[in-house]
Amino acid sequence: MTARSLDTGAPTGERAAAPSPWKRIWQQDAPGYLFLLPWFIGFFGLTLGPMISSLYLSFNHFDLLTPPRWAGVDNYVRMFTNDPKFAASMRVTMFFVVFSVPLKLAFALGVALLLNRGMKGLTLYRSLFYLPSLLGASVAIAILWRQIFAADGLVNKFLSIFGIIGPSWISNPNYSLWTLIVLSIWQFGSPMIIFLAGLRQIPQDMYEAASLDGASKWRQFWKITLPLLTPVVFFNAIIQTIEAFKSFTPAFIISGGTGNPINSTLFYTLYLYQEAFGFFRMGYASALAWVLLALVALFTAFSFLTSKYWVHYDD
Repeated sequence: MTARSLDTGAPTGERAAAPSPWKRIWQQDAPGYLFLLPWFIGFFGLTLGPMISSLYLSFNHFDLLTPPRWAGVDNYVRMFTNDPKFAASMRVTMFFVVFSVPLKLAFALGVALLLNRGMKGLTLYRSLFYLPSLLGASVAIAILWRQIFAADGLVNKFLSIFGIIGPSWISNPNYSLWTLIVLSIWQFGSPMIIFLAGLRQIPQDMYEAASLDGASKWRQFWKITLPLLTPVVFFNAIIQTIEAFKSFTPAFIISGGTGNPINSTLFYTLYLYQEAFGFFRMGYASALAWVLLALVALFTAFSFLTSKYWVHYDD
């Protein structure tokens, strides 16, 4: 009788050679990598590749018509020392971020608290309130917003009922940026849905115990709701702040792509667009893009570093 091995059942001395590592990887992992191939193509071709090209161009003078000319850090030096429009766009963007994000989150949280009270038709209200988040960044809504706040727009017609003559909101540098802030607040649906999901996770017995101890609704909000909701607040703050830094379409449409009046709506992204596609200074625009990336990264890192002082998790 022929001796056979205990593990394979093959005759002794006739074991098949172990497959090579590359062959084993191909046999086991090839289907997974095949399914990931479209993502790899998109990541390397549409994300990583353009980012590397942009980083290279940020150190060059490039106008799309002639080959790039190496400039070193000239673009960055000019940006921080000899570009008043860069400073203006930074001021406008920071003002927009500082006021629009907290106001949007506060409004979204207020609506979420109302919807969390178990009113009838919750699904309908939730859909209606979420709709502006889907439409708010569109060109059509920006055009509509420009008509609403024009000198003869809907807002001034409403004010005229009470004998008030309103200004041309989008043509007055004192109010133009605030119209964009109001538009941003109107797009509260996305954080509202997230807040509502967070509110549903807070145990109701905590409110019942607080009520038995005589705590008012206001005190319950500050001592129970808000502390337990801080992880959701933190998430919404990060997402909405990044979106605010990237805001472009409303400012472009309402100002006609100029950032006027008097650069009061010159968002950072709008200025970047002007440099790239208005003056074809692609190298300088690439440097602007990388400064924006660094700014968002610094804000995000600072937020995570300070979150341990005010974000409360289960532990």
